[in-house]
Amino acid sequence: MSDAPVKSGRRARGGGGAARRAERTAVSVETAKYIERNVPNYEVLTEEALEVIEANAETVLAEIGVNFVENPEALARWKEAGADIDGERVRIPRGLARKLCATAPSEFTQHARNPERNVVIGGKNLVLAPVYGPPFVRDAEGGRRYATMADFEKFVKLAYMSKWLHHSGGTVCEPTDVPVNKRHLDMLLAHMIYSDKPFMGAVTEPSRAQDSVDMCEILFGKEFVQDNTVMTSLININSPLTFDNVMMGALEVFAKNNQASIISPFIVGGAMAPVSVAGTLTQVLAEVMAGVAYSQLIRPGAPVIFGAFVTSIDMNSGAPTFGTPEASHITYGAGQLARRMGLPYRSAGSFCGSKLPDAQAAYETANSLQMGLLAGVNFMLHSCGWLEGGLVASFEKFVMDADQLGTLHHFAKGVDISENAQAMDAIEEVGPGGHYLGCAHTQANFKSAFWRSDLFDYKPFETWAEEGERDTQALATVRVKRMLDTYQQPALDPEIEAQLRAYVAEKKASMPDAFT
Repeated sequence: MSDAPVKSGRRARGGGGAARRAERTAVSVETAKYIERNVPNYEVLTEEALEVIEANAETVLAEIGVNFVENPEALARWKEAGADIDGERVRIPRGLARKLCATAPSEFTQHARNPERNVVIGGKNLVLAPVYGPPFVRDAEGGRRYATMADFEKFVKLAYMSKWLHHSGGTVCEPTDVPVNKRHLDMLLAHMIYSDKPFMGAVTEPSRAQDSVDMCEILFGKEFVQDNTVMTSLININSPLTFDNVMMGALEVFAKNNQASIISPFIVGGAMAPVSVAGTLTQVLAEVMAGVAYSQLIRPGAPVIFGAFVTSIDMNSGAPTFGTPEASHITYGAGQLARRMGLPYRSAGSFCGSKLPDAQAAYETANSLQMGLLAGVNFMLHSCGWLEGGLVASFEKFVMDADQLGTLHHFAKGVDISENAQAMDAIEEVGPGGHYLGCAHTQANFKSAFWRSDLFDYKPFETWAEEGERDTQALATVRVKRMLDTYQQPALDPEIEAQLRAYVAEKKASMPDAFT
């Protein structure tokens, strides 16, 4: 599917010689286009089951209701729309939320500062973005430690250089050496300067969401931002059934300015949702419908994504678990519900509970990634780098996962049935008892016939032993260093970069440091 046309406006362009020289001398890394599925979605729910869950979600909204806390303006908007307000409890009559959700687009284009990196979110597409939110980082040399801004910048550079990643993400790690009230400015600046892929906005306070919009207007131009989507940002719901004023305040800013939000319940089965799959799906649907409907009260047509962050809980330790069959059932089922609403879908990722990038991490991550592809996910946050239940962003696992995302691209192509793929000429040439290594068809197709990891070791044992018997983590350590050593910043108009840096400096100087 081709990119949707730009509605109106014009990107900010510098016309000076410095801008042209920067563009000529910059080296652009190869990035695969976002995935366009040619395989069917896997559906676990029958039509009857879907109707039961949808009816139960309407009952939750109408009879139990949802809380919009410390947000009198939201309560007023809901009352005007026809909801019943009791304190901070909002009860939404049957059918009202779904009717409001109908104005949300089924797909939208998120524009990157490099138009070749634009992504279309929705339909049969899958956009891959890195891990989001860990306060800690880990690498083989330094071990587990609190993340810094230097770590954050390294992750942005790795995401930019990773072929199979389409998106720069958002809070790839939480830079704890920068004050809480100022770090969003440095993170946004890093995404805008060190990468030319799409990125996410700040959501930890409404004014920080506004900073995101303001900085995008410097990068793209004010009119372009108001007419086109240049950010996709994560709005978590405080499950069960609670919408706090911070997240909703950020949602209000993004919706008002035509920027996309992922409306995402934060589900830990047995803690924030029922232990049953059907019960969890009912709550997820009710929460998403309320959140999406509210975004449309702010601005009908504002782009939104049906989100579902899903994990279960170990009933012995209380720790979250990943890659489980129950999580798969919920992810598949939520995908069906999202498609019935005509909304793009966010879920899955490189989820694991392991402390290291080991076999547990690989098994759980592989289950989660493949599940996301088959569930019809359109935007996969956390697709690489996730470790220790999301507490840690791992440099080695980042490049291990980013390499494996290539398998999703190739699997999603489906089965080629063209005349060349039928290979009848090869079968005839080789005949009984021969081999295909030297036949014309193999010679013509071997370079693209099979996906091959750029990271894994395929060498003979003797060569592997001579090179130090390196395991996958050791190979990943070498790859991280090589990627960072060869990184080159993508071209950006120096005037725009100077304006962005000046904005950040002025905003940071305008307030005292706050670490809470």
